[in-house]
Amino acid sequence: MKAILYPARGEVSVTTLPDPTAGNDEVIVKVAASGICHTDFEVLNANYGTSAFPLVPGHEYSGTIVEVGSDVTGVSIGDRVSIDPNIECGTCRACQRGWAHLCEKLGAYGVTQNGGFAELSCVKASAVHPIGDLSFATAALAEPMGCVLNGVETVFAPNMENALIFGAGPMGLLMGIALQNQGISDISFVDIDDSRLALANSFGFGGIAAGSAELAAMHHGADLAVDATGAAPVASQLPNYIANGGKGLFFGVCSSELRVEISPFEIFRRQITLAGSHSLNHNIPAALKTIKDYGPDIERLVSHQLPLEDVAQILGTRPPEQSLKVQATLD
Repeated sequence: MKAILYPARGEVSVTTLPDPTAGNDEVIVKVAASGICHTDFEVLNANYGTSAFPLVPGHEYSGTIVEVGSDVTGVSIGDRVSIDPNIECGTCRACQRGWAHLCEKLGAYGVTQNGGFAELSCVKASAVHPIGDLSFATAALAEPMGCVLNGVETVFAPNMENALIFGAGPMGLLMGIALQNQGISDISFVDIDDSRLALANSFGFGGIAAGSAELAAMHHGADLAVDATGAAPVASQLPNYIANGGKGLFFGVCSSELRVEISPFEIFRRQITLAGSHSLNHNIPAALKTIKDYGPDIERLVSHQLPLEDVAQILGTRPPEQSLKVQATLD
């Protein structure tokens, strides 16, 4: 099979690998769509995961089951599915609490084991979820939407009236869609890029230019403030926009070396909550439902559908300018 391979840290190639075969409790998925995530660049540079090179990356993917193991029940050849990439140990303290995404030995397809940037992918049968009549491109958004839902579950409160999201990229917009699905109608995005703000407007959200008087007027004004950028200036200033009694979510992936100054007195006096969220927690079915409830317009978040060779080139450099979600198309 043809696949993108990380042979070693900082190296990307397109190569031919042996076709995988299904173990007793596994299935083989013929990959149709596989999305690029910021994590893929971190894995390549050994900043995330276990540096398990060589590795086929890709953890946001969908396709069709073409082989099932002898002990597999509940799924069949021909099923159209999306994949939950996380692989937990099942025995550590976090796993015993139902927090698979916080597993002490957490692995993932595309991070610690071969993933979805290949024509075929071997996964546990428990990792696949039916997508019905969703397009493969839309179904490949289930993993990032699962991450979003994990974040929303961490901070959402029924009394929230408004939300301010920094970063109108695909993950931020998925966050807006998920919050809207929870009943928050007053959602605004902050970005330095006017085209991103226009995109947020086209999805029915407000748009506020970074550094503007309109943003200054939001001082202590948001029941929920979200950093979906991972940028140091945003992370450091996030508490400034949280209303008294409100919450802030660090959702963007900041550098592990980044440190910001926080006032414990302010957190105490204004009774604000600062939270983070990591990955998804076996919520692909909920993610697929949220995507289906929103409708086909969500596929506008996929800006590029490219062959493996072009995706490999992007992984070795950077995403195209003005891109949103970039996917490899193999079907």
